[in-house]
Amino acid sequence: MTIFDDAWLDDQQALRGADPVLRRLAEAGARLRRETEAAEQPRQKLAEGPRPRAVIAVGSEARFIRAMLEPVCPVPFVAWPHHGLPGWVGALDLVVAMASDGAEPGLIMSVAEATRRGSMSLVACPESSPVADHTSSRSTTLLPTTTADTLAAAIVVLDALHLAQLGPMVRPDLVADAMDLVAEDCSAYRDLSENPAKDLALGLADAHPLVWGGSVLAARASRRVAEAVRAGTGRAALAADARELMPILDGAAPRDPFADPFTDVLPVDRRPGLLILDDGDTDEMVRTAHTGLLSVAERNDVRVNTIGHRGGSDVERYVTLLQTGMFAAVFLAVGLGRYHDV
Repeated sequence: MTIFDDAWLDDQQALRGADPVLRRLAEAGARLRRETEAAEQPRQKLAEGPRPRAVIAVGSEARFIRAMLEPVCPVPFVAWPHHGLPGWVGALDLVVAMASDGAEPGLIMSVAEATRRGSMSLVACPESSPVADHTSSRSTTLLPTTTADTLAAAIVVLDALHLAQLGPMVRPDLVADAMDLVAEDCSAYRDLSENPAKDLALGLADAHPLVWGGSVLAARASRRVAEAVRAGTGRAALAADARELMPILDGAAPRDPFADPFTDVLPVDRRPGLLILDDGDTDEMVRTAHTGLLSVAERNDVRVNTIGHRGGSDVERYVTLLQTGMFAAVFLAVGLGRYHDV
């Protein structure tokens, strides 16, 4: 069984193997600024165009775009997960395609179909790419990307959609600042005593993580964090609604006060650990679910860790929760020795 060693979290030699992953997380703000600058001129074209009949989003981060647009978009909005486009899409509609990280054949098909039907298109992709090759229509606005960062591209797209009066105001500069602040707080060079991500890794060291976010965006961040934990550690990690997590918390085996969690606990005996992503959503149903989870966890002696951020815009809070959780997933993997042979 792999034993978590918290000393590795402050051991620069142990952290060296994770440096490429940590560096990419730390550079998220810089990538967003680069993508925003590259898109400055072409995004103005969208602001000058007519209001579409409907908006259809395809490609990476389409659901993130939906989470941001659905509450405020003045026209119908669809996040389309299938190849091609809905049959009703035509010249009056706007197709938003995000392919900053490359394009699978289905996405290329969707962009080509939008061009064939004469639809207005907003496409985020590299200027030299198969997707760009299918955007020759005058009705297409191409936002050039260079970093393969899907989140950065999505934020730039949201900013362009705001200019077109289709979405909420997004300040990419402030979002990038929020990313920089997380990178500073969660730096590998900041020791365990003052590093929130390392502290989270320690809190989840002997647990099966259960990750919950109450708002739509916090729930999306919870799924991304759980994916990162699974990929980085090989451990089970579940992100789900409160009603799905409560039975697991209620079924947790009693904690053995004499057990050493680092030597006496087998993987099959690992108890759940609850990780809450709290963006300060004041919706009554969200707060009720939050209180219910805390109550069940306390009743069953389940450790609770929280990533909280209540300042700034929706997107600033989202990236803060997400980036902190992603740093924590890397440090959890470091403590388990997953990067030692890299």
